[in-house]
Amino acid sequence: MKRIASAAMVFAALIIAACAANGTPEKPSTTGTVTEGTETYRGFTLDNVLHSPHDGDIHYNAYIPESYDGSKPYALFFTLPGYEGLYFQGVGVNLRAEAFGFEAQKYIEDMIVVAPQLSDWGETSANQTIALIEFFLERYSIDPARVYANGYSGGGETMSLVMAKRPELFAAYLHVSSQWDGAYEPVVEARTPVYLFVGESDEYYGSQPTKTAYNALRDLYLAQGLTEDEIAKLLVLDVKEQKWFTERGISNQHGGGGLAARDESVMTWLFSKTRNTERTEHDEKETSSYAAGDSDGF
Repeated sequence: MKRIASAAMVFAALIIAACAANGTPEKPSTTGTVTEGTETYRGFTLDNVLHSPHDGDIHYNAYIPESYDGSKPYALFFTLPGYEGLYFQGVGVNLRAEAFGFEAQKYIEDMIVVAPQLSDWGETSANQTIALIEFFLERYSIDPARVYANGYSGGGETMSLVMAKRPELFAAYLHVSSQWDGAYEPVVEARTPVYLFVGESDEYYGSQPTKTAYNALRDLYLAQGLTEDEIAKLLVLDVKEQKWFTERGISNQHGGGGLAARDESVMTWLFSKTRNTERTEHDEKETSSYAAGDSDGF
């Protein structure tokens, strides 16, 4: 009997170890189950589907580094595409149209990259994005201090809504060639760093919505008593003139916004941030801390 019990304990230990190695939880997920995709593209597994109990089926592409085995926490990066990358446009088209998911890998090696393909740029997609982030936080070994996001064009609209709902999830956010649809106050309360990037004469949105978002966030920080230097670590407005696009062989400023992914100064700013998730007796709210090196505002 003792031999049988010992064998059972060894078998159970092996199962748990195998689960940990694959990054799978030792208990059933509360955020949904996944149907894994079967196709791949440049290291991404395409068209995985999270079956969320509250937000329906959520399609996403995911890059899991070969080095990931669940033994240490990895960073997490979410990239939301423009209209051309939504699910109805075709599986994986967001990865073929935009470079954020690939360029990000150059800055942090131990990072999982998730490229959702949602159905719109409103509340439904914002809620699905949050559900998917929560799934990854539960399902994988993720460093909560290193969760990043970008949103381009319509994806920026969606991600601004996510920021209004759950800004404390992120170490930093890159908002590209878009407009801000969410509330500003939650972002300021959470002190989540935001980089706003747009062409001066963006053909779809123009640059004024981005400038308006910057001014609104800046005014709220000033009202909290922050200095200009402190605000500069939390908020950047980067408006590119036509010369910047022309030098890169691009005539269309909105479409050329995707080149932010290849701008080293922009991407370095994003991935240099970390969030301090420690809580104290007198401070129940998460606050942000920042890596050395200031970014210039425009």
